[in-house]
Formats: sequence, structure tokens, C-alpha cells
Amino acid sequence: MSVAVVGSVNMDVVARVPRIPSPGETLLARSSSRGGGGKGANQAVGAARAGGAQTAFIGAVGDDADGAQLRAWLEADGIDVSGLETVAEPSGVALISVDDDAENTIVVVAGANRALTSLTARQRAIIEAADAVAAQLEVSIELVEAAADAARGPAQFVLNAAPSEALTDRETAARILPKVDVLIVNEHELLDVAGLEDREQAIRALAAQVPALVVTLGAAGSVVVLGDERVEVPAFPVAPVDTTGAGDTFCGVFAAHLSRGELRLADLAIAARAAAAASAIAVTREGAQPAVPTDDEVAALLAEERPSEIPTR
Repeated sequence: MSVAVVGSVNMDVVARVPRIPSPGETLLARSSSRGGGGKGANQAVGAARAGGAQTAFIGAVGDDADGAQLRAWLEADGIDVSGLETVAEPSGVALISVDDDAENTIVVVAGANRALTSLTARQRAIIEAADAVAAQLEVSIELVEAAADAARGPAQFVLNAAPSEALTDRETAARILPKVDVLIVNEHELLDVAGLEDREQAIRALAAQVPALVVTLGAAGSVVVLGDERVEVPAFPVAPVDTTGAGDTFCGVFAAHLSRGELRLADLAIAARAAAAASAIAVTREGAQPAVPTDDEVAALLAEERPSEIPTR
């Protein structure tokens, strides 16, 4: 089964610091590193590596050294990058600080990621051939909408509403959400998009607007809602080292598993459980794409866990 991911790709510049600096404060980092990042590219790596799916990536990089390296890293994971455009704007960069508690702060310079507002014929063909299409909101909303339109038909369109700002506009949300098959949000994004302060009210409000809703809750696991059905999927307890990209790993693996199943609660729960395993492994390692586990590693962790009944209501 195949997945097409439409989204951002950045060069991550990561500084390991004892704590997140306060405004105006200068800290000396213990170390620094550079690696592949961007929500879209991270999800593509998650789908290909931890989800074991045939994966294509659609996005844009600059005509620079970072762009060439980012393209090469995606190709090394067997990802089809024929839909990755090279544009005049510089490649996207993310400046990331990670502290001793595995918390992070991220500043993104979008660059080339904002250059695309429509699909080329090649990119449209990639989406139309996919079994599942995943997108996020680090690229233009016009590109997201074009991807959703191209995915109409048998393909499932998965939208990770991150960052959620674009969907806080009621007009934009009213235009985009009816085209979504599965909406994935964390708790902050859930409240932001729903425009509510209570989690349960927000879940009910968003679940009424999309066929399926997945809410990730970190160590508390995730909640999957399909119509009037609901399942709570537990997380895998781990000691985190770096949480950068963990949500992206979850989304990529979820989309990969969804491409093999149907929009049924049982299939969604299986996808969420595999995604939870992959993201649990990822947070025990440094970096975003470098931390994504393989499909075999995910399967091994799933096999170690004793089967347990997933509570539903």
C-alpha cells in the first residue's frame, strides 16, 4: 500500500542545553547537530521506515546545499522525491533547543516550504495513485486544500492540524475540514481548532465535523473517535531523551497503517497503537528523522506488550 505526504521539509539545527533559556538569556550548549526535519518530511520518513509503506513526498527545497542534502536523506529511506520541487527561496530551517528533560523549543524559518500554492501534474498524479494522503499546516493552506481535492476518491486524506493557527479561522476550517477523512491533533491543537477550553467538549465538537478524529495526549496515549464510537489507545511508557518529531512519527506511521485498512474503528485503533509504539521508540533517541525506528523495531515492541483490552465507550 502507498502513502503520499504533502508538507514541509527543513534542515534541523539542534542545540542540546541544560534548560530552555529565559527571554534575553544566553546559554552555552553542550553540543549541536544538523539533521533532516520538517513535519512533512518527518511524517514521510515515519511512513516509509516505521510504517513500512511505499512513500512519496511532495514539497519544496531551495537550490542550495541544504536542499540537496535534505533530498538525499529522503532518497536514502527509499522515498519517492519526484514531487519534491526545487525553488528560488532558500530551504527551510528549524532552530531547536532540547533540554535535559527532553523538552524543546522550535523556531521555524519556512523558506521554500511556503513557495508552493498549487500542485504540478506530477504531484497530482502521485496523490491520485496513493492509498492514503497525509498533510500538515507548515505549508500554504492553498497547497493543503489542493492535496485534499486531489485525494478525493478511494484515498484517505489525513490532516495533522499542526501548527493549528490556520484552522482557527472559521472560514478556512469550514472549507478544509469537510475534505478531511481523519483529523489528527494534540490536546493544544484540539482546543485551538475547536475554539473551546474543555477537552471533552472539544472532542465532541471536532468529531462532529470529520469522519474520524485522533487526539494524541502524550504519555496518556491517544483517543480515536469514529462517529459515535470511541477507543482509548494507551501509550508505551518510556524515559524520553528528545521529543522532537515524535508527533510526526505518530502521524506518518498512522497514515501508513491506514493505507492498508479501512475507515473502521478497529483499523484506526490498530494504526494508533502502531503509531504509539513508533513514537515511543523515537523519543528515546536524539533528533527527528534520525530517531525514527524501523518497521521491525516497531513490530518487536508491539510483540513485547501483552495484549490488553482497549477501553471503549
